[in-house]
Amino acid sequence: MTFRQLVALATLGSMALLGGAFVFQLLGYAPCKLCLWQRWPHAAAIVLGALILTMAPSRILAALGGLAALGTAGIGIYHTGVERGWWMGPTSCTSGGQGLNSLSGDLLLPGNAAVEPVVLCDEVAWELFGLSMASWNASFSLALAVIWVLALTAPRKA
Repeated sequence: MTFRQLVALATLGSMALLGGAFVFQLLGYAPCKLCLWQRWPHAAAIVLGALILTMAPSRILAALGGLAALGTAGIGIYHTGVERGWWMGPTSCTSGGQGLNSLSGDLLLPGNAAVEPVVLCDEVAWELFGLSMASWNASFSLALAVIWVLALTAPRKA
């Protein structure tokens, strides 16, 4: 495959993962703080891919796309560890976090219109074959990082 084809594939992959996250959100799976963090690198990879495909076939931008894919994979691995209890997560979105324990119980009630419901980062909202959304994102994002690296080594012309 050529440089452009691989960049297009990686860009479409990030678009699919980000789009899938929004579909899950529309289906009622509200994202937690770490879920939202995983979306930003995909958005960056999409912008970088679009720049490469429309304006500048730059290997530097492709390297940044690969770093974005690695970034979201890293956040996904971290989030998976938080969900599985392998390590502590941010205190602002975990059930054992001091940030949540210090809040008044009335603020956390679902009917309270003043506050969005708290979505905990250490609870698995959905899984398939034993892997959570964070785990799937990490796996697919690592594959996208490989595609970005392949793009760096691929010929630029068809």
